[in-house]
Amino acid sequence: MALSAGTRRTVACVLVGLGALLIVAALMIPTYTVSKMAKTPLDLEITTVAVSQKDQEALVLDSSSLTAEGRTAEVNENVPLVSQRFLTVEDPSDADEMTIQAGNTLRRIDKSGDTGVLTAYVDRVTIDRVTGEPVATDPNGSIAMTTNTKGESIAEPVHRTGLQYRFPIGTEKKTYPYFDVLARTTTDMEFQEETEINGTKVYHFRQNVPVTDLSKVSNAPTNKLSLPAAKWGVEGGEEPVTMSRFYSNVRDVWVEPQTGTIVKGGEQLNIFYGRSADKPEVQALKANMVFDTDTVESQLAVAKDNIDQLSLFGRILPIVFGIVGVIALIAGIVLGVMGGGSGRPVRTAGPSGSRPGGPAPTPAGSDAPTTTLPRSSGADAPTETIKMPKNL
Repeated sequence: MALSAGTRRTVACVLVGLGALLIVAALMIPTYTVSKMAKTPLDLEITTVAVSQKDQEALVLDSSSLTAEGRTAEVNENVPLVSQRFLTVEDPSDADEMTIQAGNTLRRIDKSGDTGVLTAYVDRVTIDRVTGEPVATDPNGSIAMTTNTKGESIAEPVHRTGLQYRFPIGTEKKTYPYFDVLARTTTDMEFQEETEINGTKVYHFRQNVPVTDLSKVSNAPTNKLSLPAAKWGVEGGEEPVTMSRFYSNVRDVWVEPQTGTIVKGGEQLNIFYGRSADKPEVQALKANMVFDTDTVESQLAVAKDNIDQLSLFGRILPIVFGIVGVIALIAGIVLGVMGGGSGRPVRTAGPSGSRPGGPAPTPAGSDAPTTTLPRSSGADAPTETIKMPKNL
């Protein structure tokens, strides 16, 4: 059914307005909406598990050998180890910043209960949701590695710089500062290569944490011990020998660059007791801990979900809105042009010399004379025609 001219004009205006709106939306979504979405989510709740590699040495000092009579420091070999981290988002957190809390444990699974726990600590840090960097507020975090007599953790305020649990949204192939909890220092995390994990592009980074005297970092009682030389297994008999606990690490991370998600991680831990940093005397811990398969797959799933959201609002919706908007705009313009005009009936002019609504012309062949008299209403008034008799 054909539309009236008025209806066509209305539809044309609606299409033009809708088209313009969609085109504006297509331009605004990538620049505004995506910038609001490109942040670390506030609903993070991530558990990562790393295990010692079976084809590499895993050494652990049996702590009971340091306290039992008649025994010297004993280092166990091929110890199965598991490192677990449970990460959540806590207050204060808002549109720009978030506080991450990470509970970390390292235990040997060949012993049950507390006897198998080697290290445990709770770390908190407030970071920028886009860059992943700690906020400038001093202190911007805390570390709890010791407990009081009630078994409650004692959090020490710690101000730090450098990345830690997240990389920036849009990670680049460059060196980033990275914070180490045990050493409490920030050193370079250097880009190594671009590679793939299960078909997903990732950037590989590596950090070398130099040998650090942990007794100068934290006053934990195990960081410096004085024991008879025989207990340490060194010369000196019953003479007390004081040794510090030293730590170094080679940390590898594989990062999905669009979202900054750490998909895979590994740490080559080296902790020992010695009287100097350059001379290990009793190995406390040595192992290569790497994310297990389930952790890598779950981290990939998290990264892909965030990639899909960024792709939807950054590319798919703008293209769809842009195409539909252009079509609507063109259709509205065409309909408006085709439906142009006043919509009023067009009047056809009468015979030459006559005016619309005037008297009919004198029939052909009539010889009766006529006289035209003006009306008294004015010069522009219509005229009257009076037929005169022939015999006058």
